[in-house]
Amino acid sequence: MVCMDGFILTHAVERLEIPEQEQVDAFLPPFQPRQVLDPDEPMSIGAMVGPEAFMEVKYLAHAKQMRALELIPEIAADFQDAFGRDSGGLIRRYRTDDAETVVVALGSVLGTIKDTVDELREQGVKIGAVGITSFRPFPLDAVRAALGHSQRVVVLEKALAVGVGGIVSANVRMALAGVPLAGTPHGGGQAGRMHGYTVIAGLGGRPITKASLHGLFMDAVADQLEPLTFLDMDWDVVNRELARMGASRASGPHAENILRDVGPVAAGPV
Repeated sequence: MVCMDGFILTHAVERLEIPEQEQVDAFLPPFQPRQVLDPDEPMSIGAMVGPEAFMEVKYLAHAKQMRALELIPEIAADFQDAFGRDSGGLIRRYRTDDAETVVVALGSVLGTIKDTVDELREQGVKIGAVGITSFRPFPLDAVRAALGHSQRVVVLEKALAVGVGGIVSANVRMALAGVPLAGTPHGGGQAGRMHGYTVIAGLGGRPITKASLHGLFMDAVADQLEPLTFLDMDWDVVNRELARMGASRASGPHAENILRDVGPVAAGPV
């Protein structure tokens, strides 16, 4: 699956570094499709696999992902040799060597996070960032190595798993399995335990500003964040809708109600 960092990348302008076609052709193997559609030899290609083979097919997909986990760093090194720049590899560490607080994220928000980290470093705050460039396969060992010595981890999510919270956070917790976390059943909030926080931000392309990140990261450094935090949430709007829900079982569509409340966007006839 190819996933686009919605709105920020689809509606913004950035400078691009495009290599010469000859460099690309020299680096990539020739394209040879495994299957082709031939009118002289028609065939049906579908996604269905019966129960007699489904489990084996899924395992083979997993096995290929685990092989990719080994190959990505090797190919990233070859890419850097050929093109003179980093392709990302599995993760990117930024000022994490002595960081007591590490922010984990992926995608376009990392640029703003790095700028904020630089400003906080100038103020003496020991903070760093880890950018996950390979979400699948997920680099459990690399993430554990990058985070295992920090005092607190803030996972900044631009997606929400409704009913549980963070998607990336769940994977980060897998990477930190065995590392005592404060606020978890095995952590108990005791001194010396690593604190873990999940922050949901930027949903729907909402801007994530340095001003908001400054306040967020300082709250994290002081261990004053909730385990699950929604950055820049308009709680007045949310609470009005919750009150409406409590007053009537047929409270209406949430989106339409909220659009009427906030006003600037037309929600249809009132």
